[in-house]
Amino acid sequence: MPSKLHGWFRIRSKKLSFLTNLEIQRSASPAKRRSVLRTLQKSDVFFRYLTQSSAYFVLVLLTAIFGSLIAGGYLAFSTFGVSFLTTEVWNPVTEQFGALAPIYGTIVTSAIAMLIAVPISIGIAVFLTELCPMALRRPIGVAIELLAGVPSIIYGIWGLFFFAPFLQHYVQPALIAAFEHVPILNNFFAGPPYGIGILTSALILAMMVLPFITAVCRDVFETVPPVLKEAAYGMGWTTREVVKNVVIPYTRVGIIGGVMLGLGRALGETMAVTFVIGNAHRISASILAPGTTISATIANEFTEAVGDLYTSSLIALGLILFFITFVVLALARLMLMRIEKKAGA
Repeated sequence: MPSKLHGWFRIRSKKLSFLTNLEIQRSASPAKRRSVLRTLQKSDVFFRYLTQSSAYFVLVLLTAIFGSLIAGGYLAFSTFGVSFLTTEVWNPVTEQFGALAPIYGTIVTSAIAMLIAVPISIGIAVFLTELCPMALRRPIGVAIELLAGVPSIIYGIWGLFFFAPFLQHYVQPALIAAFEHVPILNNFFAGPPYGIGILTSALILAMMVLPFITAVCRDVFETVPPVLKEAAYGMGWTTREVVKNVVIPYTRVGIIGGVMLGLGRALGETMAVTFVIGNAHRISASILAPGTTISATIANEFTEAVGDLYTSSLIALGLILFFITFVVLALARLMLMRIEKKAGA
């Protein structure tokens, strides 16, 4: 009863406030009303120009970054031409530079990381929103947010001194023995167990992007109207069927957005990868072998670059990474447009 009275008094006070403001507006003189309207119009115009200039500032900043990368990498592209993208050799002594090994390492490590992180992230998000007891949802959610806040260099140090030795002694020898006699897969798991390498850096990247994708997927899963899930459960569907046929189709745009956020983090990650990838400018079919990425190469060698051509080659690597990220985001946007078009049809 007290709660009903409280609600009644709150609604009554809102009505009285509205009527009072209405009476004040009616009693105001025409000149005063015109003054108030002009003030509101000016503030609205100012707000519109402020937001518009902020949007244009982003475009100007993006164009400036792109232009500076083109100007800085022009010497490398003019010297080596297309061979800069197709050559594996990277020798500062002879001033022979090729970007193929860093490009290969960037794409392979990011792809493996996403293959591992995306299913696990979606599974964690489904568990938190559909299956987890209420008492555990908040602690697990806080743990995921804390995992997202760990600096990348901490991941790198942990990966180098703890995770890489564990892989070297236990995981990589088992993978080599398991796929030794498999005709195609043995090339991917060949060579000695270094501990550091492509696989190690991909696993570290998967750990780093997992909390971001999980957080986004959890938030979008919570936006599904309860009436849709209740109707599905009322039809006799299991939780798996509800997630497959209701939750994921309803939130597919948000899921893809979370995956793209994680992929952007994986493509540009520097310090953690630099610690555990081995920093070897060569391409190997084995994912156990050391390699390098674009960001790791720039971080390792930019401060030691001597000569205009060496510096220009590193800046050209940054331009390539910028282009790869742009292409990935453009393809993701195209995918979203096609999905929305199919859903509308």
